[in-house]
Amino acid sequence: MTSTPHPEPEPVRDLVGIGIGPFNLSLAALAHPLSGLDTVFYDRAPAFHWHPGLLLDDARLQVPFLADLVTLADPASPWTFLNYLKSRERLYPFYFAERFHIQRAEYDAYCRWVAENLPALRFGHQVDAIRFNPDRKAFEVDYTQLSTDGEAEALGRAHTRNLVLGIGTEPHVPDLLKPLVDAPTAPVWHAADYLDHRPALLAADHVTVVGMGQSGAEVFLDLLRHRPTGREGLHWIGRTGSLTPMEYSKLGLEHFTPDYTRYFHALPEPVRDRLVPAQWQLHKGIAPDTLAALHDELYRRSLHGGWPDTVVTPGVHLRTAGRVATTKVELHLEHPEQNIRTRLTTDAVVLATGYRERPLDHLLAGLDPFLRRDNRERPRIDEEYRLVLDPCVTAAGCHLHVQNAETHTHGVGTPDLGLAAWRSATILNALTGDEPYPLPERTAFTTFGLDERRPWIPSAREAGALIPLADGI
Repeated sequence: MTSTPHPEPEPVRDLVGIGIGPFNLSLAALAHPLSGLDTVFYDRAPAFHWHPGLLLDDARLQVPFLADLVTLADPASPWTFLNYLKSRERLYPFYFAERFHIQRAEYDAYCRWVAENLPALRFGHQVDAIRFNPDRKAFEVDYTQLSTDGEAEALGRAHTRNLVLGIGTEPHVPDLLKPLVDAPTAPVWHAADYLDHRPALLAADHVTVVGMGQSGAEVFLDLLRHRPTGREGLHWIGRTGSLTPMEYSKLGLEHFTPDYTRYFHALPEPVRDRLVPAQWQLHKGIAPDTLAALHDELYRRSLHGGWPDTVVTPGVHLRTAGRVATTKVELHLEHPEQNIRTRLTTDAVVLATGYRERPLDHLLAGLDPFLRRDNRERPRIDEEYRLVLDPCVTAAGCHLHVQNAETHTHGVGTPDLGLAAWRSATILNALTGDEPYPLPERTAFTTFGLDERRPWIPSAREAGALIPLADGI
C-alpha cells in the first residue's frame, strides 16, 4: 500500500494580524503596496463594522478627517479618505460642506470601503491559539474558519515571523450591573448597543443614562431630541463632579503627537502609572459642540414656560441595582459631597460606562513563558510597539507587536485615531528593517521634559527636495 504523502507546510508569512479594527486596517492598507511583504489579517466578525451601535445621526469624530487610516504616514496612498470620496464622486459635496470633522457613520463607510478592497483580509476567521515553533523559527497561529452564522466550518494554521495584535477594546460594564446586563429580559444595555435598543428606549416612560463622557452625552441628546416636550422622562447621572469639556486646545492636543508618546514611553513605570488616570480630561471629557447642542435643546424646550422633564446630576455614585416590579430597575445612588443616599426607579438604563482594552492573556497563553512583564505583570512593550520577548524568540527574527493595548507604556494617545497611521508606519519600518514610510523627527511645538535632548529644528535656509507623486506631475 502506498502511503499518502503529507502536504508541504505553508510558507512562513512575514506578518499575520489578529483583529481587523481601524488600527490593523491601517496597517493592512500601508502594508498593501510593499512588494514582497506576505501578509494576512484575521477577524472573527463576518465583515468590518466600527461601533455600529453608536453611529448616531450627526455624531462626529473627535479628530479631523486627516486622521484616516493612512494620510499622516502616506498622503499619496490610494487608501486615503479623500480618495474614498473621489471613488464615490463626492469630493465636491465634501469640499462645499467645509467639515473638518466628519460624521462617524461616514468614517465607518470609508473603513468598510478599504476593508472590501484589500486582498489580505480574512473575515470570519477566529484565532484560537498562538505558539512559538522553534523548529520553523516562526509563530504558529491556529484559527477556525466560521460560517456566516458563526458556526465552525474548518480549522487552519498559519506560520509567521511577525504578529500584530489589534483586538481592540470591549464595552465595560461595572460588576454590580453585570447580572442585569446578562439577564435576557432586563432593560439594561450598554451604549455600544444603543441603536439596537433605541425603539424600546424611546417607548419607555422613563430612561436613565449612566456615565457622563462623550457617549453618555450623545445618547442623552439623542433621546432628548426624540421625546415629547414636557414628557421627556430622562435622568442622566455620572461619577464625575461636573459636565467637563474635553481638552481641545491646539497645544493641549499635542499630547496626541508622536513626540509626547516618545516622551511618555521613556518615563519610569511608576510615573507613567500616575500620569494616565490624571490625564482623563484629554480623552474622557465631552466635546464642547456636544455640550452646546445639549444646552440648546434643553433651552428650546423651555421657551414656552416650564422646564423639561429631565434631571442631569453629576457627582453621583451607583452603589447597587436590581429589578423591581418585573419590568423596572431600581438604582441605589449616593452623592458623596452631600453625604446623601437615595433610590431611583426607572424603566430602562443605558450604560455609557466606556470601554476597556481587551485582555491579552488568553490569546497569549501559549507564549507566556517567553513574555517579559513589568512590576504589575503587564507585558513590557518597547518603543516600536513590540512586546519584549525572550531572546530565543527574537534571535529567530520573530516579533510580536500590539495596537491599542499599550496605554501603560505609550500613554493616552494609544486609542487615538490620529496616531493610527504613525503607529502602523512605525511597525512596518521596524518589521521590514527598512524605512518604507519616512517619519518626521519632530511633531509638536511643545518640548516635553527637561532632559538633554534638544528639539530638532529644521534649517530655514535649506528646502527639502520635492518628490513627484507620479511621473510627469
